[in-house]
Formats: sequence, structure tokens, C-alpha cells
Amino acid sequence: MQVTTPPDRASLLRELDRTPVFDVVVIGGGASGLGTAVDAASRGYRTLLLEARDFAKGTSSKATKLVHGGVRYLAQGNVPLVREALRERGLLARNAPHLVHALGFIVPAYRMGDKLMYGAGLKIYDWLAGSLNLAASRSLGLAETRAKSPMLAQHLSGRALRGGTLYYDGQFDDARLAITLMRTLFDLGGIALNNAAVRGVQFDRGAGHHRLRVEDVETGDVLTVGARCLVNATGVWVDSIRAMADPGARPIVAPSQGVHLTLPGRFLQSREAILVPRTKDGRVLFVVPWHGHTIVGTTDTPRRDLPLDPHASDEDIDFILATAGDYLSMKPTRDDVLSVWAGLRPLVKGDAGASTAALSREHTIETNGTGMITVTGGKWTTYRLMAQQVMDLAVTQGLLPAAPCRTASLPLHGATAQQGGCYGADAEFIAALPGADTILVQASGLTEAQTRFAVRAELARSVEDVLARRNRALFLDAAAARDAAPDVARIVAEELGRPAQWQADELARFDAFARSWMLK
Repeated sequence: MQVTTPPDRASLLRELDRTPVFDVVVIGGGASGLGTAVDAASRGYRTLLLEARDFAKGTSSKATKLVHGGVRYLAQGNVPLVREALRERGLLARNAPHLVHALGFIVPAYRMGDKLMYGAGLKIYDWLAGSLNLAASRSLGLAETRAKSPMLAQHLSGRALRGGTLYYDGQFDDARLAITLMRTLFDLGGIALNNAAVRGVQFDRGAGHHRLRVEDVETGDVLTVGARCLVNATGVWVDSIRAMADPGARPIVAPSQGVHLTLPGRFLQSREAILVPRTKDGRVLFVVPWHGHTIVGTTDTPRRDLPLDPHASDEDIDFILATAGDYLSMKPTRDDVLSVWAGLRPLVKGDAGASTAALSREHTIETNGTGMITVTGGKWTTYRLMAQQVMDLAVTQGLLPAAPCRTASLPLHGATAQQGGCYGADAEFIAALPGADTILVQASGLTEAQTRFAVRAELARSVEDVLARRNRALFLDAAAARDAAPDVARIVAEELGRPAQWQADELARFDAFARSWMLK
């Protein structure tokens, strides 16, 4: 089977040199940046995406793995936001069936009116989804609730479990969707480059376009890239790019940290997730089955700093464990945690006194005086709509000639009616690579062949790129990922032609990184 793969890095850099001005340059390789680049390329614009580190290295690999409309926003009465997200949920499930599937959620009822209240609300949720609904919600009796969620606590604060409500949202693998969007961009004739950091942004008024100073992080070489339309889609870091283009720009992002813990699958023992719609302090907690494990999160904790790899606080870890313990018959402890990970959300600034849990998850799109477009906020579910709105704005601003959006019905790379896991149509090709039967990480199923494919076809450049984002080993079991690192480093070095010293340095870097994801 033939699989078209992106050119090697040297060829990509030469292409940047040969192209004096791109129609569209997108800064940022997360959900909004990749989505915008795909939208642009699908309209026929010559498109380049630049990512300073790796695709989905930041927030976009650290979501709760849900494609959802936002049940809590429905409770807040934000019907337009929910309807919009539910439509996008349905479109993504249709365009990427190898990446998105329906997941049932049980909302347990411990009070007399809970089933009636949640049942009515979730029927509205179904109705808002319309023909794109994944499956109908329904009320569950006590026996069926126990059968579907056997690890659900039978009592909460002295109240007995009375049953529950079952509803459906989508589940996906966030980093794998990011890599799929990157591959889709290449399929459409665009270019994506990781480890390419934008160090300066200037507007050339004579030429009528932006000029970017871009550093190849791997070599330190600097090159100049021109952009008729420049999009800043760098998530929580958009303000730093805005300041490059306009030193007087007012910050627009209030970062909030979300934390997740990965536990063994025995803590849930169910195909259905559990939603705790309101914890003791008003936040939402998810207990979700994912790749044979159980992930528990999330919290909303404000942060003033913007670390690339934020760490969970002891308070957040203890809060998640304690709250999960209230709702599960088997109470997890720190010794049970296989991995802990935190991500920063780019919440749009609200009132100075507002808590991050109350800030809007809706996205914001703005232009500065030179025409640079900034997009921030939102969530994975609505990435496609955000991208469409960005490119529509570029057209209305006169930055680009008019061209219709195609992404509502655009199958993403690898989409196939046949099952191929997250690789879709590429699975057959991977099965023919050396080491297809050699498993490197049991917890995540990573094989030698998948590792080689990550380098050859998915622009992986490091051990972390493979173990954290091309495969989810680090998120599932940090110790197992650390144990596999020597084999992964050897294979990546073979594929990239790296010397022994590179392997040693990579192992030292990844070992320290993986340890920060472990509690024991």
C-alpha cells in the first residue's frame, strides 16, 4: 500500500526559502492553529504552519479527551454555545470516524429530584444536537445503573444511590487528532513545520504583508518568511505574539490550569464514564475510560505564569482524588496514580474579580492595526468553526481573495469506513513496517513499526514526540513510558541518522520529563 508522507525536514526548510510570500502563515500547532491551516489550504491558499515546539505540545494534548457540547453550559443557559458545539461534535464524528466515537456518561442520582432534573436537561441536549445527535439519553433505574457502572459509590453523604441518567458525548484522542490535522494539511498541499519558533513579527507597509523571523530550533538557523495573511493561534501564548507585532497590545488571556490523573482501569470497570456535574466547590469532575485506563479530572485553577510544561499542585491532586473517592466504591490514593498531567487553558479575560471557572470558553477573534488575526479561547470541539471564522474574516478584511469553506464535509487524513484504530487508512501500511509485532509499551500498545512511522510520516523529532503525542504512553503510564525510552531513542536515532551522543542526551531529557509526571 502506498502512503504519501510529508517531505523530510531539509526539504521543508528549502521550500520555505523558495517561497518568498505565503498566502497564509499560521503561528501555533495546536487545535486552533492546525484547524485554521487546514481550512486555509482547503480553500486553495498557499499555507504554512509554524510550531515552536511540537504539534499539540501545549494545551491541545492535555484535554479531557471529549468532543462535547458542554452540559454545564446548558445548565448556565448558554443555549447558542451548546447548539454550536453539538453541531461541531457531529461534524467531527462524521469527518473523522477513525478518531471519534460515542461515549456514554452516567450522571448518578442521590437525591429525589436528580433524575428528573438531569433527565429533562439532557433531553434538551439531545434536541439541540438534532440530526447529528450521537445517541439518545435516557433514565436508568437503580439496577441498570449498578450494572453499567459497577464501581459507582452506592452512598454519597449518607444518601443512597437512586439510579442515574445516561447520555452520550464524543470521545477522541486529542494529540492524535492534531497529528491527523497536520497530515491533512500536507494532503491539501500545505506545509507544517515543528521546532520552528517565530522570533519576530514586522509589517512591511511597502510590500503590504508581514515578515516573520523564524528560528530553526534544531540548528539555530534563522530565516525570513512572508505572509499576506498572518494568524496568531498560539493558545495561552497569543499575547507574546501580539506584543511582537504591537508592543502596546493589551493582554487578552487569563490562563487557567486543568489537571488530570490516570488510574488503572479497575477503578471504573465500565464502558461508560461518570459525570459529576457539581463538586463541593462548584466544579465539574469527569471519570472517563480511555485506552483501557481511567482518567479523572479536571480542575480550574488560575495561574499568572505561562510554563510550557505546568505541574499539578498537591492541592489539585488531593482534590481530584478525594472527589473521585466520594463517587467510586474503590477510593484511589496517590499510590494508584500512573500519570499526572496539567494543561493551561486560554480563557478570554472577563471581569477582574471573576473566577476562571466562570470565564467564557467561547473563542475570541481579533485583528490588530496591521491585519494580523489572533484567535484564542474555545475548545477542541469547536476548532473547525473557529478556523472557518478566522478565514472568513481574512476574506472580509481583504487579505485574501474569496473562496468558500470546505471543511464541514472534508474527511480528515486516514478517514475510512473500515477500522484501523487512530491510524485509519494508514494502519495497513504500518503493519508492513519492520517491528509491527514488537510492542515497546504494553500500556499504550506502541510498537516499533509505529515508532518508525511517527518519524517517517508524522514529523516526530524526539523521544517525547513519540511517547507523549504520536503515542499516548506518557499520559497512560509515565513509568512504562520511561522504561521504553531507550528502545524509542534507538529507533528514532536510526530513522533520523543521529549519533550515540544524541541518544544519550535525549534519554536524559526524557527521563527528567517523565519523572515530573509521576507521583511515586
